Amino acid sequence: MDERPASTLPARVLVVEDEADLREAMVEYLAHQGFVVQAAADAAAARTALSDQRADIVLLDLNMPGEDGLSLARWLRSQPAAPGIIMVTAAADLADRVVGLELGADDYLGKPFALRELLARVRALARRLLDARPVRGQTGRRVAMGNNILDLGTRRLATSDGSEIPLTAMEFDLLAAFAERPGRVLSREQLLDLAHDKDSDPFDRSIDVRITRIRRKIEVDPAHPRIIRTVRGAGYVFRPGDGE
Repeated sequence: MDERPASTLPARVLVVEDEADLREAMVEYLAHQGFVVQAAADAAAARTALSDQRADIVLLDLNMPGEDGLSLARWLRSQPAAPGIIMVTAAADLADRVVGLELGADDYLGKPFALRELLARVRALARRLLDARPVRGQTGRRVAMGNNILDLGTRRLATSDGSEIPLTAMEFDLLAAFAERPGRVLSREQLLDLAHDKDSDPFDRSIDVRITRIRRKIEVDPAHPRIIRTVRGAGYVFRPGDGE
């Protein structure tokens, strides 16, 4: 079976990993699968690499000497046309994963991992990022999210004055899942399925962290949400018109 990604998918990957053997294995494997791959041993080298060539996806080791991966993730998210981020963490570092997701990382991969799992994660994020690119001339339904508007055709969230609110691919997929099912309680398992992240554990905190980030963007008072509400023991529900 041909394991190369489709030519239309994002193909530029930056591997930021301080362990030389693992970094080389990741680079060699992804390059063999058709991705254009750069490598960096630390955050400073990653910044230099990105100044020379943009990346669609950054595979980011969180525990590095010097500037750590969380600091670099914060910087990446502040950049125009920010890349997708897959955090690479030790299997037990749940706190780092939660913080990384709060900073806007799209996915995570626990060490040790199989290279085939690495490929699956990169491919899945690449597809979501490709889907998130606006198509010229495309129109779609617009859904009110409190005082903001979600355009399902262009995949944009904007304020009432037209200012765009940045979203990760996963955040848009979650908002679209709610927009298409107003008033319906959606469990974490359903949300993971609808947001195309089927490889994640539905009982971890990734959905909760992403909902928290979304609430900061669309709720007047994120601590007391009215648009996306928690249904204790069941999941979340979108209440259109409740955010005003």
